[in-house]
Amino acid sequence: MALPKTMRALLQPSIEEPRLVLTPDLPVPTATEGTDEHLIRVHCVSPCANELNWAKFFPDLQGREQIPCYDVAGTVVTAPPSSDFQPGTEVYARSNYLRPGCARDYAVISGADLARRPQNLSWVQSTAIPLSAQTALQALFVQSGIGELGDDAWQGKRVLVTAASGGVGIWVVQLARLAGATVIGTCGPRNVESVKSFGANEVINYRETDLKEWGQTPENQVDLVVDCVGKKSLEDAWWCVREGGTLISICQPPDQVQPEQCKGKNARNFFFIVSANRADLEKVTKLVEEGKCRGVVDSVWPLEQFEDAFKRLDEGHARGKIILDLSLNQ
Repeated sequence: MALPKTMRALLQPSIEEPRLVLTPDLPVPTATEGTDEHLIRVHCVSPCANELNWAKFFPDLQGREQIPCYDVAGTVVTAPPSSDFQPGTEVYARSNYLRPGCARDYAVISGADLARRPQNLSWVQSTAIPLSAQTALQALFVQSGIGELGDDAWQGKRVLVTAASGGVGIWVVQLARLAGATVIGTCGPRNVESVKSFGANEVINYRETDLKEWGQTPENQVDLVVDCVGKKSLEDAWWCVREGGTLISICQPPDQVQPEQCKGKNARNFFFIVSANRADLEKVTKLVEEGKCRGVVDSVWPLEQFEDAFKRLDEGHARGKIILDLSLNQ
């Protein structure tokens, strides 16, 4: 089947302004011969919070087409002869942020970032997984220093995750519980039962319980905090991590908001950005297909309703991932 010459795509005209436009006639990209590049027919994508501001702060992202959405699921159209993902293979990925994103009908993705999508899920459900799951997996089993999934070191550990009902938080809850840790999650009142259903041992309704006060009770303190909110939530998390523990944020460096009274606390703390990784995504796929973990879809939108989808994202109250389904309205 011949490829079209042009495609729909979301473009950010200026990195100084978090605004998108939909163009109907962007040229279809081609994979570079002799490389690991694959051309993918995109079925669904998912945006990431604050991604329209990334290029403004990271020079490496400037000077290229500004296309959002790095969670993607689609079908391989062209592939290197030696690739494990030949044309027709159904794949998903958190594509590398150094490339333009995937909110377009066709995208070029490195084979190192791809994995076969879970066969027990729809395209929409598959798209809700890569970025969130890999972030949680790497935070817990790489960055924390406690141990890998399956290590006895997790037994007896206490893990606190903020925004436990969000895209990443849901996965931290599931994977930490699967590892054998005691899991505490924070969320708003309408999401308490949902967070419990994912395996949290304790859920803190932040509208009823002050996290700083909660953390000042010694028996409440935890070995690991995974912060998915930043700012005030991250500041309060300093009171919750025990001496010798670890505080990880996926939003900002924790020392930027460290309370003066916690300056002497002996706790590792750092900010990290997930790395696209085929091996990690394959681990997640196996867990999903075994029924041990699941993603959550907040809402599904056609590409043409991108403004409403990003508005929903920016409100910060989504339960799980927001999906743009490129097959709708076609």
